Amino acid sequence: MAKIVWNPGTLLAPLPAVLVSCGTMEKANVFTVAWTGIINTHPAMTYISVRPSRHSYNIIKESGEFVINLTTSAMVRSVDFCGVRSGSKFDKLEICSLHKEKASKVSAPVITESPLSLECRVVEVKSLGTHDMFIAEIVAVDIEERFIDSKGKLNLQQAGLLSYSHGEYFATGRKLGEFGYSVRKKSKKKSKGNS
Repeated sequence: MAKIVWNPGTLLAPLPAVLVSCGTMEKANVFTVAWTGIINTHPAMTYISVRPSRHSYNIIKESGEFVINLTTSAMVRSVDFCGVRSGSKFDKLEICSLHKEKASKVSAPVITESPLSLECRVVEVKSLGTHDMFIAEIVAVDIEERFIDSKGKLNLQQAGLLSYSHGEYFATGRKLGEFGYSVRKKSKKKSKGNS
């Protein structure tokens, strides 16, 4: 197929549409971020890229902590609102009827409605141009119990996670496979009629 070449742009998709909470239980803020991801396994590391003009930027820079809260399809209106309104003018948690709870390792609160939250401590701030990247260690993970099965396996596919693609929100789709399934050896089952 023929391809058309465009100028460089931020066209990687889909991305998780997450709510990042910062501040403290007494004075919390939340904002939407799509520029986030995992950057290391041991220690577990992540990042968020934030414009220095955002209200939450200085809160995170001063505290050195934040929480990445995964979001669901049911939260899409709140996610959008928290991305287009400033915490300097609105109490977004109250307006969106979002609830906060105390995190186990950081001062920033966890969003109760989130099925999974990553508590993060900043280890480096990298200035990249329009955005600064907060590189952080994941110091704790808070998971809603109903997404952990009896064997202790995480089943987030049941959460209806939200993603972002070029200005639009999408619900995650159906499971197509699992890590390593393409190279896994098939089990040999004995047929009953050939003994």
